[in-house]
Amino acid sequence: MFARTVFALVLLVLVASPVLAQAPALSPVTDAVLQDPEPGDWLNWRRTLDGWGYSPLDQVDRSNVGGLRMVWSWGLDPGISQTTPLVHDGVMFIANPGNMVQALDAQTGDFLWEYRREIEPARRAGTQMRSLAMYQDMVILNTFDAHVVALDARTGEVRWDTPIMDEPGYGFTSGPIIADGIIVAGLMGCDMYREDTCYIVGIDAATGQEAWRTSTVAQPGERGGDSWGDLPLLFRAGGDAWIPGSYDPGTGLIYYGTSQAKPWTRDARRTDGDALYSNSTLALDPTTGEMQWYFQHIPGDSHDMDETFERILVDYDGKQSVFSMGKLAILWELDRATGEFRKAVDLGYQNILDVDESGVVTHREDMISDVGELLYFCPSTGGFKSLRAMAYHPDTAAMYIPLHLNCETAAFGPVEYRDGGGGTGWVRDRQNHFHPDSPDQLGEFQALDIRTGETLWKHRRRSPYNTAALTTGGGLVFVGDWERYVFAYDVESGEELWQTRLSTMANGYPITYSVDGTQYIAFGAGNSGASGSWTGVIPADLLSDVKNPSLGGNAIFVFALPD
Repeated sequence: MFARTVFALVLLVLVASPVLAQAPALSPVTDAVLQDPEPGDWLNWRRTLDGWGYSPLDQVDRSNVGGLRMVWSWGLDPGISQTTPLVHDGVMFIANPGNMVQALDAQTGDFLWEYRREIEPARRAGTQMRSLAMYQDMVILNTFDAHVVALDARTGEVRWDTPIMDEPGYGFTSGPIIADGIIVAGLMGCDMYREDTCYIVGIDAATGQEAWRTSTVAQPGERGGDSWGDLPLLFRAGGDAWIPGSYDPGTGLIYYGTSQAKPWTRDARRTDGDALYSNSTLALDPTTGEMQWYFQHIPGDSHDMDETFERILVDYDGKQSVFSMGKLAILWELDRATGEFRKAVDLGYQNILDVDESGVVTHREDMISDVGELLYFCPSTGGFKSLRAMAYHPDTAAMYIPLHLNCETAAFGPVEYRDGGGGTGWVRDRQNHFHPDSPDQLGEFQALDIRTGETLWKHRRRSPYNTAALTTGGGLVFVGDWERYVFAYDVESGEELWQTRLSTMANGYPITYSVDGTQYIAFGAGNSGASGSWTGVIPADLLSDVKNPSLGGNAIFVFALPD
């Protein structure tokens, strides 16, 4: 296990493509810069380490957003694309499918350099990366084959390359977060039965040396180990941490979410225990990896209801809180320092469980099915809320949440109970349904007051909202949908102020940045097929009259106001 933490310094073994140009001089991205970035930069997955998805830029505002025009675009490699560009000192860094990184002039879209990792051609299109990270003069790439790679931000050349796991199946699909010089990243691919588990790892950014790893599965004889019953470690799977965490320099803690236990159903897992640390918020010390506290949102999940998504850190009314929302569309609020439960706001669409005032979860009668038993449940395994991150706006104290209102009939299957077996368990006789509260409309985008738990406003659309939300100092929130539209809404009233249409479905994580006094809005687009919580499956089943281009068309579209 820990013996696999082999450190390797690999220079140019996996080379970048020939450098056509260099990025201009870039200022160092220090810990202080990450904690308080320049307004015009987008240096982290959700811009800031607190996960807000908010930019203070206000050149584009309620009064002029209707004038946005596309100023440049850039085609990305084919494959699963849910990318988040980063921008620093006028340079944009983009993760492409196939573990490729490109640097562009953020003002003009001109190409600067490219790093293309060696990978089997047949696997390249299915090798995604949602985000990157920056530190000092490096761009940090997590790879689909479970390496962490540091690239020179000016040239794309490899500084170091550290393997994290050497077994096939483990990997990364999202980038890391960086806290006080430590690169923190969560593994995925944790569904098969093997003598190792999934981990969150810490890596020294300066050297590439692995500093620590923390298992996301409670092991026999350790804290929480009895929550798996008497299952040996071989048969404890899941707990993937495939979305980046958040960091609070005040508490000195990293906050990560984990996914469900594998296989998905209790019956197939052969235990009805809570299965720690699945579907939990974990608070870790980034210097040591030590778990300071945990809170399990769904003990003993049996429906693939991930709670692994963004953690948003907000101070309000004298409280320091961490907010999260998983597939059930329940907004959880915890004390950041202790993990103490504060409240859970159920948007009221799910039919699987109840949460009482103290945070205790009880599954509803007849919602725990046996293997092979058909079950109707809301949401589908794709979830109401999934990898499309919500965003926070400090002026409204509201979360802006993209949702898919859908239900599912399905039967969960068994797994092979042996070394190398396991998995999620097959899903048989799957049928998608519109939610009974939203006939003929799959998409909902709503603003939710964090103080009261009240919905301030919402929009419904036939097709799903398909991007993360982006909030700005101009009083705007941006989001995109499956039918190729992107929108700007007033954060207070919800009034639609702008829309345009892209070449294919909007996807990934929109950002905003500025160069030479001009504010830009960037949207990703790409047809990701069945990835991304069934964005390719649900509309095909339920919106047969809506047609998107065939797989492909990945691109970045950048908008600005006319000169």
